[in-house]
Amino acid sequence: MAFVGTLFAAVGRLSVRYRWAIVAAWLAGAVAAMALLPSLSNVTQSDNTSFLPASAPSEQAARLASPLQGASLTAVTVVAAASGGPLTAADQLAIARLSSALSRVGRVVVVRDAGQSADGQAEQLTVLAALAQSGGLATAQQATLVAGLREIIRAAALPAGLVAHTAGTVATRVDNNASSTKTGGQVQWFSIIFVIALLIAVFRSALAPLIAVLPALVVVLVAERLTAEAAVHGLGVSQIASLLLIVLVLGAGTDYALFLMFRVREEMRAGLPPGGAGPAAAGGKASTAAAGGKASTAAAGGKASTAAAGGKASTAASPKERCHEAIVLAVARVGETITFSAGILVAALLSLATASFSLYSGLAAPLAIAIALMLIAGLTLLPALLAICGPVAFWPSSVRPGGGRAGWWGGACARIVRRPVATLTAGLVVFCGLAVASASYLAAGFGGPATAPAGSDSARGDSLLARHFPQTAANPTLVVLRLRRPAWADPAAVAEAGRQLAADPQFTAVSGPLDANGTALTPAQYAALYATHGPPRAMTAAARLPRAGLAAYESYRASGSYVSADGYTISFATSLAAGNPAATAAARAVPAVRAAAARAARAAGASASGVTGQAPFTYDVAQLSDSDLRTVIPIAIAVIAVLLAVVMRSLVAPLYLIASVVLSYFAALGLTVLLFVGVAGQPGLTFILPFLLFMFLLALGEDYNVLVMTRIREEARRLPLREAVGQALSVTGTTVTSAGLVLAGTFGVLAIVGSSSAGPQNVRTIVDVGVGLALGVLMDTFLVRTLLVPSAVVLIGRWNWWPSALCRGAAVPGHGRPPAITCRG
Repeated sequence: MAFVGTLFAAVGRLSVRYRWAIVAAWLAGAVAAMALLPSLSNVTQSDNTSFLPASAPSEQAARLASPLQGASLTAVTVVAAASGGPLTAADQLAIARLSSALSRVGRVVVVRDAGQSADGQAEQLTVLAALAQSGGLATAQQATLVAGLREIIRAAALPAGLVAHTAGTVATRVDNNASSTKTGGQVQWFSIIFVIALLIAVFRSALAPLIAVLPALVVVLVAERLTAEAAVHGLGVSQIASLLLIVLVLGAGTDYALFLMFRVREEMRAGLPPGGAGPAAAGGKASTAAAGGKASTAAAGGKASTAAAGGKASTAASPKERCHEAIVLAVARVGETITFSAGILVAALLSLATASFSLYSGLAAPLAIAIALMLIAGLTLLPALLAICGPVAFWPSSVRPGGGRAGWWGGACARIVRRPVATLTAGLVVFCGLAVASASYLAAGFGGPATAPAGSDSARGDSLLARHFPQTAANPTLVVLRLRRPAWADPAAVAEAGRQLAADPQFTAVSGPLDANGTALTPAQYAALYATHGPPRAMTAAARLPRAGLAAYESYRASGSYVSADGYTISFATSLAAGNPAATAAARAVPAVRAAAARAARAAGASASGVTGQAPFTYDVAQLSDSDLRTVIPIAIAVIAVLLAVVMRSLVAPLYLIASVVLSYFAALGLTVLLFVGVAGQPGLTFILPFLLFMFLLALGEDYNVLVMTRIREEARRLPLREAVGQALSVTGTTVTSAGLVLAGTFGVLAIVGSSSAGPQNVRTIVDVGVGLALGVLMDTFLVRTLLVPSAVVLIGRWNWWPSALCRGAAVPGHGRPPAITCRG
């Protein structure tokens, strides 16, 4: 494949020659993106429910409940409460003025008075607005709406002792999005600091780590803004895209930087006329550079050699010229590795587009765009930065010919794989044992935005709801029924459904149309109040009955939150016996809760029933996630296997490389189960972990496979296979382990920083994902890629390269015929 080397050598030459223009173009693009395009965290959707397909039972229940607030309207609750006792006449007048002012906020259709609390100290207002119902545009519009409502509340000049706050799902979601933006920024900067600190130790240089990280940082800025702009125009973007984009680009970008920079340093230390394919310049023999160019004489030797980087004939090359030549040769040698590593990752990410669950499918485009940009930056911006800095990039580390030393881990691995049978057997025993533990995996819920960040406006509003309106708390599980006659025409059916639900062991508390604010009404009272006042949704707080009938009047008026305008759709707010709707136990109880709702529907003679809320949504999400895991992963494996076959020029190597990833995945999942379920006592692992763990190990693990295997193939052209494996591990060991530590560290930062900044419901999810992925990457890096896979290469021998010419012992262009032992180990 001489053409491939020539192509990447040309890319290297262009990057060196036009280095200043390339750096200026990338920086200008980043500045323009920051100035002109929106932030990704501001447009991602943070509500899992919007990612479910229409066929999910939760979505069907949500559609059934839509008449309760309007099929295409978004509801935000505003709670006004007096701190010193019941609402006064002045308080009620101020609330009426506030309601009128809120109705003038952009996109608000109507503000509905949802009634007064049973204790007389608070009143609910339901703001209905015409917003997009899902996706990035919906999130942006919700944030604007809530900000507008809060501005009106701040400007309302409420009487002393009267406070008002936004509450409910939408307000909580907006505050969680703002918190996620802060968390994303913290993860980004802490990850950068960690990566730079680690790379300083790896390179023993002050400038090299900054050069390695800068392209990834530029790509994060550009990719986030481009994806956000696409989201505004309709691209589905997952709620976790922002955090994962940061981690993935920093991890993959640093991988590509290490691949290239270690090779540049290796070529400079080797003493070759940099870019030359032949003997070192110090040896004094003539050699022609792989990348082409005009003749120049290498500094260390006295005889002619053709320089890779081009230029006029000279008797001695300066250190910077030699560095430029080394950059061209490094790009020629590892450009293919970087390209296929990125291509494999992009292919794995694009396979997510086949998922039904949009939390996964919404990762495909954003992350694939980011990695594609990272590939371009790795082949242009990174070489350009290295060319500008020259040898100073590695100062004070030595890059003189013969300088430096091999990393200890690579040398240790080379010695260990001299006993391939023992190494492979021991590894398989350990990994298979951990894989068995993965059978104990139990799926737990995804935290989601049920709990608002401490101190936020929505947290204060939710607290007022729980105190004064316990029946309509911020996170109820709603049982929705579609009646055959309006509720006021057949209140006995409503009462029967309420009794059925209250008697069911699945619920600890139930409220509905006949006890909306805590004051119970009989069916006869309800029918009489309808005859006097009409539908409850048409009532206002302006008219008040005599004190003797006020409690029943307020209860009937509050029932408008549970009864649609036409009276056919009713709901009951329930508290689950299984506990918090965000808990795993509540999600597991959903089938029984749905069965209870069906029994209530039969008792009331209803035509349809459904259950909506966080627990049923979480249950449906987990079921859909498991289904996608079984669908997407085979597609990803097939695509990646094809790409591996192309880059390896082999049909055999991809088989055990993919098998190694599968084993690594189950072992990592088993270790995480032992740690969090067995030791920490969690009820299960967040359902998203197995999916992300497989995708990251499958895609990023193959980065290291490609690097190690292509280097083994390169060395096998001139050495017996055992020696080729040892040599390849010696020169790539530091690269692989450093890259693995960087990636694992970024996931660790996600777990530490993300959990410290997240709301209570999200902490376990972030810790599970961060720690699980970090453990998986460390195991994959230090054991699978550098010990088990090389041992398999040695044992399989010549069949590694079948059916390529290298397996048959044929001549390899530019390298002559390899020794006969090459393919036999």
